[in-house]
Amino acid sequence: MTQPDNGACAAARQRMAGDLVAGRPSEWADAFASVPRHLFVPRFYQQDTTGAWQPLSWGTPGYLETVYSDAALTTQLNEHCVPNSSSSQPSIMLAMLEALDAAEGHHVLELGTGTGYNAALLCHRLGDANMTSIDIDPGLVDAATGRLLLAGANPTVAVRDGAEGYPDRGPYDRIVSTVGLHAIPKPLLQQTTPGAVIVAPLGYGVVRLTVTGPGHATGRFLATPAHFMTRRTDGRAPQFDAALEQNPTDSSVPPTDLLGRLKFPASLALPGYTSCTWRKEDGDLDAVGLWTPDGSTAIAHTSGTVRQIGPQRLWDTIENLARIFGDEPERDAFLLTATPDRQTLFYGDTDGPSWDLPATP
Repeated sequence: MTQPDNGACAAARQRMAGDLVAGRPSEWADAFASVPRHLFVPRFYQQDTTGAWQPLSWGTPGYLETVYSDAALTTQLNEHCVPNSSSSQPSIMLAMLEALDAAEGHHVLELGTGTGYNAALLCHRLGDANMTSIDIDPGLVDAATGRLLLAGANPTVAVRDGAEGYPDRGPYDRIVSTVGLHAIPKPLLQQTTPGAVIVAPLGYGVVRLTVTGPGHATGRFLATPAHFMTRRTDGRAPQFDAALEQNPTDSSVPPTDLLGRLKFPASLALPGYTSCTWRKEDGDLDAVGLWTPDGSTAIAHTSGTVRQIGPQRLWDTIENLARIFGDEPERDAFLLTATPDRQTLFYGDTDGPSWDLPATP
């Protein structure tokens, strides 16, 4: 069913756009006030009190208010009822689009078409002739293409793996990713013009890079916290049972640090890590589980004991981060440099603590 674009929708868009820019000038305010988000998110999912996912669509109480709120919306679930696509939080989208610093005439590549909403915002402001969007999911690309046409936009939309870019439409002056990455894909650095800007989510942050030469780029993270669904790649499941069989060691770093002040630096030092928690009957935290795609697993208890297994000693990395950062570090204090052979994160400057990013994005 095609949702109507009535006065209530227009008023909701205007309110959301006004809230996003909060009275300051923004070249993107008109796009957010004009592009109908509900057209691109005809249905989304929210968890009920039991944890089950419930769909909301046009006519469901609260649908329109939620679509035009500053909230990320889960738009697709896989066969295991795990979210695998979403419409990003509008305030994060705005921050990334402003950081992109795109102007009319720029060739723009978007990684992660998703619903098509971000592509529509780009088309509204920049036109669709130089706009390209790619996604690895054929179903998403097909649906987004139809919605873009309904919204009056006709960019190039193709089924491609974002890690490979889309050289047929390059070179690009601007590249923006709406999918979380573990590193900047090397092909992207070869598909850009000199001085091009790349804005992409890495870990629990967003980095803004300027291309300084073929295969070379450098830049810092935005101050804004962010987290995006990552590229669909295969990874090993956590080895919790095997970890519990390991001899425990003592740690002075409380598990709550991983959930708080060390969350962002851990996402850079341990790309692709996932965490979970166990709680006691009274609701207090009992332990934190941590694992990476290579199967490395750690369990840290509030009692101070840690058990680890796998090729990486994950909690050793957490302890090292705790020694470096007394408080939660500012995101824009982190610098990323990329060369054809290596991508390295630095805290502060190139003489500060550093971590190499993986070869696979």
